[in-house]
Amino acid sequence: MLLKDKVAIITGGSRGIGKAIVLEFIKEGANVAFNFLKSKEKALELKKQIEGKGARVLIFKQDVRGYRGMKIMVKKVKHHFGRLDIIVNNAGIARTKKLVLMKKRNWEDVLSTSLSGTFNLTQAALATFMKQKNGNVINISSIAGTKGLPRQVDHSTAKAGIIGFTKALAREIGSYNVRVNAIAPGYISTDMIKNMAEEHQANLFKEIPLGRFGRPQEVAKLAVFLASDEAKYITGQVITIDGGLSI
Repeated sequence: MLLKDKVAIITGGSRGIGKAIVLEFIKEGANVAFNFLKSKEKALELKKQIEGKGARVLIFKQDVRGYRGMKIMVKKVKHHFGRLDIIVNNAGIARTKKLVLMKKRNWEDVLSTSLSGTFNLTQAALATFMKQKNGNVINISSIAGTKGLPRQVDHSTAKAGIIGFTKALAREIGSYNVRVNAIAPGYISTDMIKNMAEEHQANLFKEIPLGRFGRPQEVAKLAVFLASDEAKYITGQVITIDGGLSI
């Protein structure tokens, strides 16, 4: 198993890509903690599923926008599992609206969740990683951050910020043997995609060379690779997984 006995925190782990990463990490032998904000029923269902496999898991109802809350979560995870090896900054939100019509509140919500949330958990974990001279930060960005998406200026800005955050931090803490990488998914079959009109989905398929949407499990397997020792000479990278859309 690639992550045997490792301890990971995954934000936004109750559904979508986050849930897939939680399950894949468990499958590869990791002990996992994840947070949720509104999806309590899904979080409890996932916890039950994991414990049914005999694995260890902690869940937290915690907003990633809470700076102090992220510090408390890291402290509790370390106390419970005795260590922390990996964090995956997955939590994020998107609002589809033209910039000229966008409310400032929505802009701030997207950036504070996706970008400030990444800062909050990462800073909370860094002292541990630096002290033990080992650690792994995986940030979930998006093709919105690499190419920009119309009607998602807020989302694109936040995800582009995560890419800058990833590269700068990788340079800053590489000497402590802490790796920092980002994953930039394209269109992945999550609830947001499934709720799209069929005509819109068909139009998107035409833009994707592989002719389909990605699966959350495919993103999760990439996260496992980056979290494992198989990738121990990879840092500061942004790996796109989009079926060729951004070619």
